[in-house]
Amino acid sequence: MKWTAFFVPTSKEIPADAVVPSHQLMIRAGIIRQVVAGAYSYLPLGYRTLRKVENIVREEMNRAGAIELHMPAMHPIEWWEQTGRVKAMGEVLLRLGGTGQQDWRSRTVLGPTHEEVVTEIAKAYLKSYKQLPITLYQIQTKFRGEARPKSGVLRTREFLMKDAYSFHASKEGRGGLDETYQGIYDAYCAIFGRCGLPYLVVEAESGPIGGDASHEFMVPTDAGEDYLVQAEDGSYAANLERAEVHPIADRHDGTNAPLTQVYTPGLSTIEDVSRFLHCEPGKLIKTIIYEAEGTPLVALVRGDHQVNEAKLARVARVGSVAPAGPDLIRQVTGAEVGFAGPVGLNVRVIADQAVTVMHDAVTGANKTDYHVTGVNPGRDFEIREAADIRTAVEGDRAPNGSPLDFRKCIEVGHVFKLGTKYSDALGATFLDAEGKARPMIMGCYGIGLNRIVASAIEAWHDNQGICWPMSIAPYQVVICALDMRDETVVATASKLHHNLEAAGIEVIYDDRDARPGFKFNDAELIGFPLRITVGKKTLAEGKIELQTRRTGAVEKLAPEDVVANVAARVARALELERTDRHPARS
Repeated sequence: MKWTAFFVPTSKEIPADAVVPSHQLMIRAGIIRQVVAGAYSYLPLGYRTLRKVENIVREEMNRAGAIELHMPAMHPIEWWEQTGRVKAMGEVLLRLGGTGQQDWRSRTVLGPTHEEVVTEIAKAYLKSYKQLPITLYQIQTKFRGEARPKSGVLRTREFLMKDAYSFHASKEGRGGLDETYQGIYDAYCAIFGRCGLPYLVVEAESGPIGGDASHEFMVPTDAGEDYLVQAEDGSYAANLERAEVHPIADRHDGTNAPLTQVYTPGLSTIEDVSRFLHCEPGKLIKTIIYEAEGTPLVALVRGDHQVNEAKLARVARVGSVAPAGPDLIRQVTGAEVGFAGPVGLNVRVIADQAVTVMHDAVTGANKTDYHVTGVNPGRDFEIREAADIRTAVEGDRAPNGSPLDFRKCIEVGHVFKLGTKYSDALGATFLDAEGKARPMIMGCYGIGLNRIVASAIEAWHDNQGICWPMSIAPYQVVICALDMRDETVVATASKLHHNLEAAGIEVIYDDRDARPGFKFNDAELIGFPLRITVGKKTLAEGKIELQTRRTGAVEKLAPEDVVANVAARVARALELERTDRHPARS
């Protein structure tokens, strides 16, 4: 491909609204263009890369035994109501709107994911255990009502996703969910390795998707909006929502002080109370009232900690928890919001482990405008249930005691063991060997293709621009002819272009009549892995230059040796990426 026959709208200017490097570089390199907030056009260079990512995903999913299909973006809202996800998704679930209940648009949503649709397909066609297991997948556009799309294609309202769903007669054993889950897990390692991503696999929360086990595939980068925690010894990794922590030791720092009521008028926050009483936030017990399946539930954490609602729901054995409103708080505590405490409460209370080792603590008095000091768990209130129900913080340790490192990251993939959540809700059953109807056991597996593109840029860029992995670069090689008026330069560059294309190398020939620096800057900005420079000076020596973008290393070669050398480099890079199926280590 000749540059002058292609469409490469590069720019020197850094977009004012682009903060993260991938967003800046994707716009400057002519990869994307914003249409509206949260939606982007992929320009020719970007579309080539996106399609390469799609092909890698498709190849590995097919190799794992998954079967491709295509499902619509529009779904009847009734299915989402049956699974309870209209409420769980909230504003993220986009509706078409309409003028009333009789208008079909008012009963239609745009799919952020496809569990409901694929389960309905399984319900219609999978009737016997002999048809199981089966894994179905698609690569399709998804829509989500992100309130504040940002960071370029990392958080958008419209994006391309590979979503797969497996159906099983059992969880364990041959053909069971566990076996397929591991197979897709391995396929994901192959996908992200081939795409050149320095990824990590971490334990994760399932969120509104549901299920009892899941893993996320993360790319560590400062541009990420998620956090992962990893043990320094490499023995443990999880996302922040899931991360478990080692128990905090009892410091025995109390004096068994008497319980004392203190007037704290209008002071309802941890910051206000700790400042007023001249104590650290960590000396307060935070008492949070929740509603769990119609029943009050109280969570206790230290004042400098936060309740992890996913952990709390698991410990409480409920589907989800929601912060209580003012009426329920008054009903439980007899006080206004901000003055709750565990002393004297007559509801279910779950204390975080850190609370169990506190002494002479401060907490609300269950009386408006009052707190109590000298609170000692065990003496002043009974702890019947205690567990790790908080979010990990700096200074915490992994379950085995190794210090935890906190890292920002981008989630590029997620795998879930769903169980029977959707098959139960939608009535997707099969007949087992005894002829008994049973709900199908499901797994689901998602990859954000746009995020792979952005994550590769976040992981591999420098001050000059992008440094693409060979496998997903829009072109593997760029030829820069330094003087388009010189017949020898043009003839050599044109011949190299022809011979490289004939050898199956993806090459773009910069045949613009422009200054060398201008061409070099564009080549580095876009990030082609290899650059061939043809100029009068080196040709006079019987050589051309071959530069590796990522390292900057330059080698001089005879023109007749270039094609074989480049072909070997490309093949070697692709093979390294193809065989790198193991998560990165910190």
